[in-house]
Amino acid sequence: MKREYIQIRCSIYEKKLLKKRAARAGISLSEYLRATAFKINIVERITPEQLESYQLLVQYKNNFSRISNMFKKSNPKLSKEVQQLAEEIRTHLKNFKK
Repeated sequence: MKREYIQIRCSIYEKKLLKKRAARAGISLSEYLRATAFKINIVERITPEQLESYQLLVQYKNNFSRISNMFKKSNPKLSKEVQQLAEEIRTHLKNFKK
């Protein structure tokens, strides 16, 4: 049970920024301040636009992998380049999850 209060001074802009960051993380301002004070990793929620971009990248990666498989026998060099592109997208997708 949290019963104690701590007051801090900040500018209007700092307060707005802190509230905005807390909202993006989906937590209250108090929770956000406690988490940052104790150096707890705060993960922001994914916006619908970010989710849509992530899903689009997954589709591109899958399509490039399919294209690479189609060209394996007829044009191995092109197949290799397309596969490299698919792997680059895959790497970016893995970084996105972190």
